[in-house]
Amino acid sequence: MTKLNRIKVVLVEKGKTGKWLADELGKTPSTVSKWCSNSIQPDLNTIDKIATLLNVDRRTLIEPSEI
Repeated sequence: MTKLNRIKVVLVEKGKTGKWLADELGKTPSTVSKWCSNSIQPDLNTIDKIATLLNVDRRTLIEPSEI
């Protein structure tokens, strides 16, 4: 499976949990877990909200693609 986002890595770097992120966004922990495992992807608006909550540039949350 292709890794499309780095949400799990950034949460660990920031000392935050998936449950914390779910609570902040009004999402279920199950949804955030699926984002962290890259089985589903958040929309771009949600990526922006996550970046704001974690105080990182949104590009930090997305795996670079190889062209």
